[in-house]
Amino acid sequence: MTTEAACAELVSRLKRIHVLGTVNGLLGWDEQVNLPPDSADLRAEQLALMAEVQHAAASDPRIGELLAVLEGRRAELSPDQQVVLQHARRDYDRVVKLPAEFVREKARHSSQAFHAWADCKARSDFPGYAPYLQKHLELARQEAAYLGFAAAPYDYLIDRHDPGMTAAVIERLFAELKVSLVPLMREIVASPVKARLDIFRGFPVEKQRAFLRAVTERLGFNYRRGRIDVSLHPFCEGSGADIRMTTRFDENNPLNSLFSSIHETGHGLYEQGTRLEHQGTALGQAVGMGVHESQSRLWENQVARSRAFWRFFEPRFRKTFPRQLRAIAPDEFYLAVNAVQPTLIRVDADEVTYNLHIILRFELEKRLLAGTLAVADLPAAWNALAQELLGLTPPNDREGVLQDVHWSGGMFGYFPSYCLGNMMAAQLWYKVQGDLPGLEDDFARGDFSRLLGWLRRNIHEQGRRHDTQELVKVVTGEPLTPRHLLRYLRERYGALYLGN
Repeated sequence: MTTEAACAELVSRLKRIHVLGTVNGLLGWDEQVNLPPDSADLRAEQLALMAEVQHAAASDPRIGELLAVLEGRRAELSPDQQVVLQHARRDYDRVVKLPAEFVREKARHSSQAFHAWADCKARSDFPGYAPYLQKHLELARQEAAYLGFAAAPYDYLIDRHDPGMTAAVIERLFAELKVSLVPLMREIVASPVKARLDIFRGFPVEKQRAFLRAVTERLGFNYRRGRIDVSLHPFCEGSGADIRMTTRFDENNPLNSLFSSIHETGHGLYEQGTRLEHQGTALGQAVGMGVHESQSRLWENQVARSRAFWRFFEPRFRKTFPRQLRAIAPDEFYLAVNAVQPTLIRVDADEVTYNLHIILRFELEKRLLAGTLAVADLPAAWNALAQELLGLTPPNDREGVLQDVHWSGGMFGYFPSYCLGNMMAAQLWYKVQGDLPGLEDDFARGDFSRLLGWLRRNIHEQGRRHDTQELVKVVTGEPLTPRHLLRYLRERYGALYLGN
């Protein structure tokens, strides 16, 4: 077999695995958007079967044979082919260590646990959900052990979401962020300047839907390869050829659905920016969730909360909702867009306090995976940390430990990606401003094409050529650091609340 023939067969098999994964993802999207309430048992079996089929394709011994052939001819491979080979080997070595029945059971349990979480959250019933969470932890530890991480399961789970990251690296970054962020938050919260959120009342959902569609299209999202629907918890699913986003609506909180949609659009733009011809290989895949979150948070925060953004969109927002906004002055409106008000709910949190929500979850996940925190004691530990970090104690578990969907899918190690993404977003923001002078003038004209083009070239089209930390250094010229995030928060919110 020639080298080119071996490469072609490997890529063909990787693409098949990818397509099977997209079917699995579509079933998961439908589960949260359209599934009839009494059909959950069947969906669990469907997802388990699809996970088993995908696992069988990914662990096919023929892939191992092709990898061995190509590794013996590495000198004949182009740099791009070597990237594909490197990651295909890493992925194959991991998947063959996982028994098919384990993969099936994990998928089945994730589906069952999601529905249990949704039900228990509605009733604020943590004891009812606790057995599902306990099993997720057991499955996570078991998976880490299969992969050789029995002594450090959390490192394995973090690396799965953010290649190259470890708990120790994250702990150092978070500690550096926290030491300056907490006093900044307290100073801003103590400011006599207060944003009013009670000014938003009676915004019809259909008009909100039309406005956010217009905004996300203007940002560059291609609705011919994607759509947006409603779910209990906003998310984005899919690959570049088919992106499924969701949001949620509240007639008395139109900014929530708008910013949630812009956030998910950031994810969607990343996926739509990967190279379709490379889908299924490392050249057409996102680096990891930290980089993914950097894209969603940059569009949601640095872009969509800027004055330049609203110079273009505020007149259109007022035209859409003339009666609701008639008595709201522009400065009052912009302050509400950038409101700082500690809240118990992560997805409702402002930029200044948001990362404290992530630090809380990181600390609890470390303890859960280490076995130093029992599931039964999780609500009390959550409430104590919420009081310590945010100055708030949840009145019930629905607003505390049950608020997030992530643990219902066993996604331990994902939460740190949000804070890492915030750091990356700020670091990228200052870099792109230096590379593209006059960028905010573009925004004021409703033109986001230069920013999207820069992100396409530097992030989206790079695939998995670099891991998380390497990519940041390659693009910005320095290692990942919280300094830029702290600078950004001081500049934007200091001006609004502290007169800086």
